[in-house]
Amino acid sequence: MEPSENGTEILSEILSETVCWERLRRTSIGRLGVHHEGQPAIYPINYLVDGSSIVFRTRAGSKIYDAPRLERVAFEIDGFDPSHGDAWSVLVKGFGRFVDSAPEIEHADTLALYPWVDVDRSAWVRIVPVEVTGRRFHVVGDAITDGSVGWAARVGG
Repeated sequence: MEPSENGTEILSEILSETVCWERLRRTSIGRLGVHHEGQPAIYPINYLVDGSSIVFRTRAGSKIYDAPRLERVAFEIDGFDPSHGDAWSVLVKGFGRFVDSAPEIEHADTLALYPWVDVDRSAWVRIVPVEVTGRRFHVVGDAITDGSVGWAARVGG
Protein backbone atom coordinates (compact mmCIF):
# COMPACT_ATOMS: atom_id res chain seq x y z
CA MET A 1 0.00 0.00 0.00
CA GLU A 2 1.24 3.45 -0.79
CA PRO A 3 0.78 6.69 1.13
CA SER A 4 -1.92 9.01 -0.16
CA GLU A 5 -1.47 12.74 -0.76
CA ASN A 6 -2.17 13.50 2.91
CA GLY A 7 0.33 10.89 4.12
CA THR A 8 -2.14 8.25 5.28
CA GLU A 9 -2.01 4.75 3.89
CA ILE A 10 -4.23 3.99 0.89
CA LEU A 11 -6.81 1.44 1.97
CA SER A 12 -6.85 -0.59 -1.23
CA GLU A 13 -4.58 -1.22 -4.17
CA ILE A 14 -5.52 -2.20 -7.71
CA LEU A 15 -3.64 -5.36 -8.73
CA SER A 16 -2.06 -5.52 -12.16
CA GLU A 17 -3.38 -8.12 -14.57
CA THR A 18 -0.06 -9.97 -14.23
CA VAL A 19 -0.47 -10.21 -10.44
CA CYS A 20 -4.10 -11.31 -10.90
CA TRP A 21 -2.99 -14.19 -13.15
CA GLU A 22 -0.27 -15.16 -10.64
CA ARG A 23 -2.92 -15.41 -7.92
CA LEU A 24 -5.25 -17.34 -10.21
CA ARG A 25 -2.42 -19.82 -10.85
CA ARG A 26 -1.70 -20.23 -7.10
CA THR A 27 -5.32 -20.79 -6.10
CA SER A 28 -7.52 -23.78 -6.90
CA ILE A 29 -10.97 -22.90 -5.56
CA GLY A 30 -13.21 -20.15 -6.88
CA ARG A 31 -16.80 -19.15 -7.37
CA LEU A 32 -18.52 -19.14 -10.74
CA GLY A 33 -21.39 -16.72 -11.29
CA VAL A 34 -23.86 -17.63 -14.03
CA HIS A 35 -27.40 -16.77 -15.06
CA HIS A 36 -29.68 -19.70 -14.20
CA GLU A 37 -33.46 -19.84 -14.54
CA GLY A 38 -33.76 -16.05 -14.72
CA GLN A 39 -31.65 -15.45 -11.62
CA PRO A 40 -27.97 -14.97 -10.83
CA ALA A 41 -26.39 -18.06 -9.27
CA ILE A 42 -22.96 -18.69 -7.76
CA TYR A 43 -21.29 -22.10 -7.54
CA PRO A 44 -18.00 -23.13 -5.94
CA ILE A 45 -15.65 -24.88 -8.33
CA ASN A 46 -12.12 -26.22 -8.36
CA TYR A 47 -10.22 -25.08 -11.42
CA LEU A 48 -6.90 -24.67 -13.20
CA VAL A 49 -5.42 -21.91 -15.32
CA ASP A 50 -4.67 -23.18 -18.83
CA GLY A 51 -2.74 -20.59 -20.79
CA SER A 52 -4.80 -17.41 -20.59
CA SER A 53 -8.08 -19.08 -19.66
CA ILE A 54 -9.61 -20.95 -16.76
CA VAL A 55 -10.85 -24.52 -17.04
CA PHE A 56 -13.03 -26.62 -14.79
CA ARG A 57 -15.06 -29.81 -14.95
CA THR A 58 -18.80 -30.32 -14.61
CA ARG A 59 -21.33 -33.02 -15.40
CA ALA A 60 -24.20 -33.29 -17.82
CA GLY A 61 -27.44 -32.22 -16.18
CA SER A 62 -25.82 -29.99 -13.54
CA LYS A 63 -26.99 -26.42 -12.99
CA ILE A 64 -23.75 -25.14 -14.49
CA TYR A 65 -24.11 -27.46 -17.47
CA ASP A 66 -27.65 -26.27 -18.05
CA ALA A 67 -26.87 -22.53 -17.69
CA PRO A 68 -27.79 -20.81 -20.97
CA ARG A 69 -24.61 -21.32 -22.98
CA LEU A 70 -22.64 -19.95 -20.00
CA GLU A 71 -22.70 -16.50 -21.52
CA ARG A 72 -21.44 -13.61 -19.43
CA VAL A 73 -19.90 -15.50 -16.54
CA ALA A 74 -18.08 -14.02 -13.58
CA PHE A 75 -15.40 -15.95 -11.71
CA GLU A 76 -13.94 -14.81 -8.40
CA ILE A 77 -11.19 -15.92 -6.04
CA ASP A 78 -9.96 -14.32 -2.87
CA GLY A 79 -7.43 -14.81 -0.14
CA PHE A 80 -5.87 -13.45 3.00
CA ASP A 81 -2.26 -13.07 4.09
CA PRO A 82 -2.43 -13.13 7.90
CA SER A 83 1.25 -12.26 8.32
CA HIS A 84 0.63 -8.85 6.75
CA GLY A 85 -3.12 -8.52 7.40
CA ASP A 86 -3.78 -8.13 3.68
CA ALA A 87 -6.82 -9.52 1.89
CA TRP A 88 -7.22 -9.65 -1.88
CA SER A 89 -9.68 -10.64 -4.57
CA VAL A 90 -9.51 -11.30 -8.29
CA LEU A 91 -12.50 -11.07 -10.60
CA VAL A 92 -12.63 -12.53 -14.11
CA LYS A 93 -15.46 -11.51 -16.42
CA GLY A 94 -15.87 -13.38 -19.66
CA PHE A 95 -17.61 -16.13 -21.54
CA GLY A 96 -17.85 -19.79 -20.65
CA ARG A 97 -17.84 -22.38 -23.37
CA PHE A 98 -17.84 -26.13 -23.38
CA VAL A 99 -14.67 -27.78 -24.59
CA ASP A 100 -16.05 -29.89 -27.41
CA SER A 101 -13.45 -30.49 -30.11
CA ALA A 102 -11.44 -33.73 -29.92
CA PRO A 103 -8.02 -31.97 -29.73
CA GLU A 104 -9.25 -29.64 -26.98
CA ILE A 105 -10.73 -32.51 -24.98
CA GLU A 106 -7.52 -34.53 -25.36
CA HIS A 107 -5.54 -31.53 -24.08
CA ALA A 108 -7.94 -30.92 -21.18
CA ASP A 109 -7.74 -34.58 -20.17
CA THR A 110 -3.97 -34.17 -19.70
CA LEU A 111 -4.49 -31.42 -17.11
CA ALA A 112 -4.18 -32.37 -13.45
CA LEU A 113 -7.71 -31.36 -12.49
CA TYR A 114 -9.83 -33.97 -10.79
CA PRO A 115 -13.38 -33.94 -9.41
CA TRP A 116 -13.72 -33.67 -5.63
CA VAL A 117 -16.74 -35.92 -5.50
CA ASP A 118 -17.22 -39.38 -6.94
CA VAL A 119 -19.48 -38.48 -9.85
CA ASP A 120 -18.85 -38.24 -13.57
CA ARG A 121 -17.55 -34.75 -14.29
CA SER A 122 -16.36 -35.42 -17.81
CA ALA A 123 -17.62 -32.16 -19.35
CA TRP A 124 -14.90 -29.50 -19.53
CA VAL A 125 -15.70 -25.79 -19.48
CA ARG A 126 -13.29 -23.02 -20.45
CA ILE A 127 -13.74 -19.44 -19.24
CA VAL A 128 -12.46 -17.06 -21.90
CA PRO A 129 -11.69 -13.80 -20.08
CA VAL A 130 -12.75 -10.40 -21.34
CA GLU A 131 -11.61 -8.56 -18.20
CA VAL A 132 -9.33 -9.59 -15.32
CA THR A 133 -9.18 -7.25 -12.33
CA GLY A 134 -8.15 -7.45 -8.73
CA ARG A 135 -7.48 -5.50 -5.61
CA ARG A 136 -5.68 -5.86 -2.32
CA PHE A 137 -6.52 -4.11 0.92
CA HIS A 138 -5.31 -4.06 4.48
CA VAL A 139 -7.68 -5.50 7.05
CA VAL A 140 -8.04 -3.35 10.16
CA GLY A 141 -6.51 -4.75 13.34
CA ASP A 142 -9.80 -5.38 15.17
CA ALA A 143 -11.44 -7.26 12.30
CA ILE A 144 -12.68 -10.75 13.02
CA THR A 145 -11.81 -13.07 10.17
CA ASP A 146 -13.26 -16.40 9.11
CA GLY A 147 -11.49 -19.29 10.82
CA SER A 148 -13.28 -21.80 8.56
CA VAL A 149 -10.80 -21.01 5.78
CA GLY A 150 -7.72 -21.09 7.96
CA TRP A 151 -7.55 -17.40 8.81
CA ALA A 152 -6.67 -16.37 12.34
CA ALA A 153 -9.72 -15.53 14.48
CA ARG A 154 -8.50 -11.95 14.62
CA VAL A 155 -6.14 -10.03 12.40
CA GLY A 156 -2.80 -10.07 14.13
CA GLY A 157 -4.15 -12.75 16.52
